[in-house]
Amino acid sequence: MNADREEVLTIPPGEAGLLRLLLYIAAVLFAVGLVTPMLTISKFIFIKSSFSVFSGVIELMRNHNIVLGIVVAAFSIVLPILKLQILHRLLAADRQSTPKTRRSLYLMHEYGRWAMLDVFVVAVLIVTVKLGALASVQVHAGLYIFGAAVLLILLITNRIVQHTH
Repeated sequence: MNADREEVLTIPPGEAGLLRLLLYIAAVLFAVGLVTPMLTISKFIFIKSSFSVFSGVIELMRNHNIVLGIVVAAFSIVLPILKLQILHRLLAADRQSTPKTRRSLYLMHEYGRWAMLDVFVVAVLIVTVKLGALASVQVHAGLYIFGAAVLLILLITNRIVQHTH
């Protein structure tokens, strides 16, 4: 066996088709989850503000929380989009696994576990703690839609990584 020969992603055609379908569903859920309200913050009795991931990032920037806004945008918007693109390329055809794709898969798998959910949870906790007794927070469907997208992306990444070993 030649040591220079590159590995081939060996995903059975049926599973590859299922993973592609799940990836498209995840992409749609992700896009919807970015703009669907996740939280409504009620201050006192009359003032209510609803936030999605996207509007939350914009609001953080407007309130001069630039670093937090950039961190949330990078980990909750930009990196997931890049991850979706890489997964799409890998599932588009039965491709050879180059060192670059293996490295990308490894980073997505190892780092992806923490990237989206943890930063989002931290951001929600920061908002909740800052508000304290002054406001109440209601959770909406956007949180569950975004969470479902994150979980699907992690599942797909895990399955692809399993086929490269």
